[in-house]
Amino acid sequence: MNQDNQNDFFKKSVLGHPAGLFVLFFTEMWERFSYYGMRALLVLFLTTSIADGGWAWNVENAMALYGTYTMVVYFTPIIGGYLADRFLGYRRAVVIGALIMTLGHASMAIETPTFLYIGIVCLMIGNGFFKPNMTSIISNAYAKHPEKKDGAYSLFYMGVNAGAFLGIMLCGYIGEKVSWSLGFGLAGIFMFFGMLQFYFTQNIFGNIGLPPTAETKKAIKDKEAEENDAPHIIRDRIIAVVIFSVFSVFFWASFEQAGGSMTIFAEKFTQRELFGNAAWTFKIVDALLTIMPLLVISYVLVKLFSKTVKEYALGNSILALSFIIIWGIVIWKINRDFSATEAEVPASWFGILNSLFIICFAPFFSKWWESKYNISGPMKFGLGLTLLGLGFGFLAYGSMGISTDSVVRVSMVWLIAAYLFHTLGELCISPVSLSYISKLIPASWIGIMFGVYYLFLGMGNKLAGSMGGLIETISQEYSLSTFFLIFTIIPIGLGVIMLLLTPVMKKLMHGVN
Repeated sequence: MNQDNQNDFFKKSVLGHPAGLFVLFFTEMWERFSYYGMRALLVLFLTTSIADGGWAWNVENAMALYGTYTMVVYFTPIIGGYLADRFLGYRRAVVIGALIMTLGHASMAIETPTFLYIGIVCLMIGNGFFKPNMTSIISNAYAKHPEKKDGAYSLFYMGVNAGAFLGIMLCGYIGEKVSWSLGFGLAGIFMFFGMLQFYFTQNIFGNIGLPPTAETKKAIKDKEAEENDAPHIIRDRIIAVVIFSVFSVFFWASFEQAGGSMTIFAEKFTQRELFGNAAWTFKIVDALLTIMPLLVISYVLVKLFSKTVKEYALGNSILALSFIIIWGIVIWKINRDFSATEAEVPASWFGILNSLFIICFAPFFSKWWESKYNISGPMKFGLGLTLLGLGFGFLAYGSMGISTDSVVRVSMVWLIAAYLFHTLGELCISPVSLSYISKLIPASWIGIMFGVYYLFLGMGNKLAGSMGGLIETISQEYSLSTFFLIFTIIPIGLGVIMLLLTPVMKKLMHGVN
């Protein structure tokens, strides 16, 4: 990619970053809406009784399917990244992936075992084309502005979690309270909107992300030859990426309990039925938690419109329509809740806290990473793992004295505190990982190396499903508190190890900050 393409990309600015970054922001937002909306429902749907519309699977089997699905959706990006690098280009791969995922969500809405598995396979394949190539577009766009990458990825990550917030909130609510099929189907509708918005606005990227030509392939070969002049530096930096990735496995194995054991904890052991003043207080808080982030995202949308609506009217119109529908669903939801005299907090509701906290804290972390108080990548990893472990410490303490057959239900405060610390830890690791990979890896390998990174994330997700499925076994043999204590000790221990490895990691990174 030449300098002119990057200059064109940076011509129109929104909130201090190129307008094109926010096109990616909203595309990723709708993809994450669909992913997390479906994820919020999957285990609950599978384990809910047949009388209540579910399939009455046991927890271990449901978590095994959940773990396999979340593992493979992170394995397929290595293939999608390779195909985009060599043949398709990043933009075409994103559109293909989004279309396949739309079909997957539509299939799951039919609610039969055959279509469930067809849908899951489509989501696995589609994610492989979509996931690594969105981040590759950012990497290429900011190639000449490495100092802004951490901030750009943090803002992009805000879009990721805005989608997760809305997906869990709305798909989870509709799935649990209205219809499982409608919950799954809603996820597919907004995946389709995201694809159309990206397709009709993609020219904003100039030549970034187009299929490689003979000229660009030659440039890649020349670049590879140039990079081979310093193979020891490439080797060391790849080693650093692998070390970061290995630690990420354990981070995600713990963090992804949110979609499994923490959801089960919310459903079975957390006081969710509220009456009187408590019910009204929750309804007001829930309404504010829904409206305020949506107002923030709508503000970003308006800022993007002001820069791009004349040139990309169709793409902007599709994006506007999607937000009109979202606002309509939100108003319907709030009205429905306030019409009831009591309140039962959906078990999936707690999943929105991670996304809410991301939306609140991502701008702060973005500014931190761009300030003179920025800390090194290894220190960010160590801090993130430690914060994650502390979050599980709240659950370990809050669940003391509770067994699997206990009728005791604990305060929601423990889950809220856990999600807060998990989110702070995530902000130190997930968006920063994407930024550091893009800095440490040669440009010609970027797509496939993002795929390799997601391969490690897939291992973490499968491990999350396997470990989460042991919640009943460990709780019966020891205690529920012991189960969460395991997830407290391991991340904190690994966080300390990473902090101790900081000097070695800095040496391997050869000046990348």
